[in-house]
Amino acid sequence: MHLLNLGILVHVDAGKTSLTERLLHTVGVIDEIGSVDAGSTQTDTLALERQRGITIKSAVVSFPIDDVTVNLIDTPGHPDFIAEVERVLGVLDGAVLVVSAVEGVQAQTRVLMRTLQRLRIPTLVFVNKIDRRGAQEAALLRAVCERLSAAVVPMGGVEGLGTPGARFVPRIGPSVLDVLADHDDDLLAAYVADTVLYDRVYAALVAQTRQALVHPVYFGSALTGAGVDALILGIKELLPAAGGDPDGPVSATVFKVERGPAGEKVAYARMFSGTLRTRDRVPFGDGRAEGRGTEGRGREGRGREGRGREGRGREGRGREGRGREGRGREGRVTAISVFDHGTDVRADAAPAGRIAKLWGLAGIRIGDALGEPRKAHEHFFAPPTLETVVVPGPGVGGRALHLALTRLAEQDPLIDLRHDEVRQEISVSLYGEVQKEVVQATLADEFGLDVTFRQTTPLCIERPVGTGAAVEYNKKDPNPFLATVGLRVDPAPAGSGVDFRLEVELGSMPYAFFKAVEDTVRETLEQGLRGWQVTDCTVTMTHAGYSPRQSHAHQGFDKSMSSTGADFRGLTPLVLIEALRRAGTQVHEPMHRFRIETPADTLGALLPVLAGFRAVPQTTGTRGSTCVLQGAVPAAQVHALEQQLPGLTRGEGGMESAFDHYAPVTGGSVPERPRTDHNPLNREEYLLRVTRRVPGREAGASS
Repeated sequence: MHLLNLGILVHVDAGKTSLTERLLHTVGVIDEIGSVDAGSTQTDTLALERQRGITIKSAVVSFPIDDVTVNLIDTPGHPDFIAEVERVLGVLDGAVLVVSAVEGVQAQTRVLMRTLQRLRIPTLVFVNKIDRRGAQEAALLRAVCERLSAAVVPMGGVEGLGTPGARFVPRIGPSVLDVLADHDDDLLAAYVADTVLYDRVYAALVAQTRQALVHPVYFGSALTGAGVDALILGIKELLPAAGGDPDGPVSATVFKVERGPAGEKVAYARMFSGTLRTRDRVPFGDGRAEGRGTEGRGREGRGREGRGREGRGREGRGREGRGREGRGREGRVTAISVFDHGTDVRADAAPAGRIAKLWGLAGIRIGDALGEPRKAHEHFFAPPTLETVVVPGPGVGGRALHLALTRLAEQDPLIDLRHDEVRQEISVSLYGEVQKEVVQATLADEFGLDVTFRQTTPLCIERPVGTGAAVEYNKKDPNPFLATVGLRVDPAPAGSGVDFRLEVELGSMPYAFFKAVEDTVRETLEQGLRGWQVTDCTVTMTHAGYSPRQSHAHQGFDKSMSSTGADFRGLTPLVLIEALRRAGTQVHEPMHRFRIETPADTLGALLPVLAGFRAVPQTTGTRGSTCVLQGAVPAAQVHALEQQLPGLTRGEGGMESAFDHYAPVTGGSVPERPRTDHNPLNREEYLLRVTRRVPGREAGASS
C-alpha cells in the first residue's frame, strides 16, 4: 500500500471545500456531497467555519485511490489564515493548487505557488468553476504561465466553457513536448528526430511532475464533477508516494494541536521515519532551537578578562529568534489514531509516511519535532504585520482572558500574545481584520468571553542605522553585576535576521555565561529603542570577564563573590541598549504590494485617494478599457483602501495585496510601542526592578 499526503491550497472562494467533498464522493467515501452553505461538509467541522462558510483550521481526511491511500489536508484559502497553510507545507508529498476559472490568478495564488516552487513540492493545478459564466481557459493558462512563472502542461481541453454542461476532455497535445523537452535532453533529441512515442512522453511527464519541474493543469467543476475523475487519476499517477524507513529512528513533525473533549492535548504529526507505538516514550522539542549554541575557537581555561581571536555564533533566526532552548521535553504516547477511509481510527502504531493523531504529550507545541529532528523549522510566509489590544467586556476577568488566549495560541502560535503588566493589557498579532473577527467569535463561542479590540496598528520593526559599541567591567562602577560584557551592534542586510558572534576566546569563561549573553541579547532585541523588535543586525561580543567561584574556609560556595548566569543576564540588556543608542535605529513599517484593476475612466478619482493612504503606484498599464495599477501601500492602510475601492470604481474595481517588505517610516511622528520588559532604557528603573538597588545608594552585587 502506498501513502500520499496531499494538500489542497487555494485563494479564497476558489471552491476548495467543494472540491474536497466532490473527491470524497467520487471515490466512495461519502454518499452525499456536503454543502458549504448548509454547513454539512466533512472538513469544515468548527461551528465558526460552518457559520461563515470559510475554512479557518486545517483538517485531515483520508480516501483510497485503488492501492494508494491519500491523506488529504484541507487548508484555509483566506490570507488571514496563511499561518495554517505554512504549518501544513512541511508535511506534504504533493499538492493541488485550485484556481477559479472566473476570478483567475489572485495575489494569494501567486504567494502559494512561489512557496510550493521554492520547497519543490510536486503540484497539480485544478482550474475550478468551468461551468460558471465568465470562465476562461486559454487566457487563464497564459495567466498561470506568466503571473505564476510556472511551466504548465495542460492535460486536456474544455467543451462548453461557461455553461452548466461544460466538460473536461483529457488529452495531451503536441505543445506538451515543448515544455518537457526544456528539462530532458534525450526527449529533445527524440523530438527533433521525430521518434517520440507516447509512453516516453508520459514517463517524462511523471518524472518532471514529481521533481516539481512542471505542473499539469486540469479543468473542471467541483459542483458538477466535470474533470474530477481526470484529477484523481493525476493524483494517483503523477504525484510521489510518501517516503521514509519504518525501521529507522523515529522522526516526526507536529503541524497541528487541538484540545479533546476532556481538555487534553491532541497532536497531529507527520511521521517521516521510524514507527511510533502506543506507550512509547518520545523526546520532543522546538526544531527552531536546534544548533543555537555559540561556536568559536580558543583554548580551554579561565581568565578574568578576554579579548582574542574572532569566533562566530550560529546564524540567528530573524524575527522568530527567541533564544530559548526547545529540546529536552519528553512524553509517553497514550493513544494513536491514523486516517483511513474518510475518518481516523485507533491504531497501535504509526509508521513512516503516516499522519497520526497522538495523545499523552501534554507539553507538545505546534512545530515540535518528535524523536530525531529533521532540520530547523522554517517560515515560508511573512509574519503577521498587524497588532491589536484585546479589551475584556463587562464581567470578563483578566485571568480567564489570558487562559483562553493562551489556549488559542497553542493552535496558532503566530498570534504571539504580548502581556503588558504595567497597563494590564494583552495584545495579539494578526494578519488581517477577518482573523480578528474570528478570534472575537471564538472567545465568545468556546470560552464565553465577550471582548472587543482597539484599533489595529501595524507591527513595525527597528533596524540599526550605524555601528555602536558599549562595555561595562566587572567590579567597576556603575556596574553592580559580577560580570564584564562588551557588545558591538552592526547593521546587516535586510532579511538577514540577527547574528551573534564572538571576538573573545570561547575558553575565556564558562560556556554557560556565553550562552546567557546570547540568549539575553536575542530577548532584549525583541524591544528596541522605540519598543519594536530589532532585526537585521550583527551583535558581536567584544569583552568578557567573570569572578571565578569563591568559597570561604570550611564553607560552601559564596555567590556574593562569584559570577552566576544571573549577572550576565542582568548586565547584558544595559550594555546592548547602550550600544543600540550609539548605533541609532530607524523604525520601519510593513508594506504590501498591491495590484488594482479598475475601469480606466475611474483612475482620476482613485489616484488622489491612493495618495491619501500613502500608496505609491509604481507601474500603470492598460488592457482595453481596464487600467492595471501596481505599487506599494502601508499594511495599516490596506483594509480601509479595500473598503473604499468599490465606491470609487462603481463596484468594478478589484484589488489584490500581500506583504512585500519593510520601509522606513517617513513624515509625521515615529510610532512607538509600549515596553513590557524591565526597561533598560532607564538604568535606574531597570536596576530597581532587577536588583532592587541602585549604584551609589547601596553597595553590593547581584546574584
